[in-house]
Amino acid sequence: MDPQSYAARTEYRPPAAWYRRLNRLGVPLAALGLAPRHVVTLETKGRTTGRLRRVPVLRTRFDGYDYIVSLAGESDWVRNVRAASGRAMIRHVRGRRVHLIEVPPHDRGPIIAAYLREVRRRSRATSAERQAQSYFGLPPDPTPQQIATVVDYYPVFRICYGR
Repeated sequence: MDPQSYAARTEYRPPAAWYRRLNRLGVPLAALGLAPRHVVTLETKGRTTGRLRRVPVLRTRFDGYDYIVSLAGESDWVRNVRAASGRAMIRHVRGRRVHLIEVPPHDRGPIIAAYLREVRRRSRATSAERQAQSYFGLPPDPTPQQIATVVDYYPVFRICYGR
């Protein structure tokens, strides 16, 4: 199944129903450590309800730090992290309190490029190409200049452990 297209430049891209169902399965798999190590469950407090919200996300390593790229752009989890001043929990077998620091747009390009390289390394090239197109609206194997055109639309957070 192709990923939901998030390539349109809008402020919020709600997930399709099939994607929400997939997330419900991904949360326990990631939290229990049954998913690959780069798949983790992000837990944040809901900004309007105050209830705990869980979403599976992909952790990307770049330049000695771990990052989370919001593939859906200004998603609910991004808004919840901002409302919580970056306080969150990352789960993969065990929970770790973390502080998420939003990366300014001008510094996001190399991290998004690292995310795309990791996708290519972890999966088939066709899957990586589909993700570049569906999530970012980019061609296969995008250049740094092409990635720079989308950085304003995809929040990136650096994970600071032990806070």
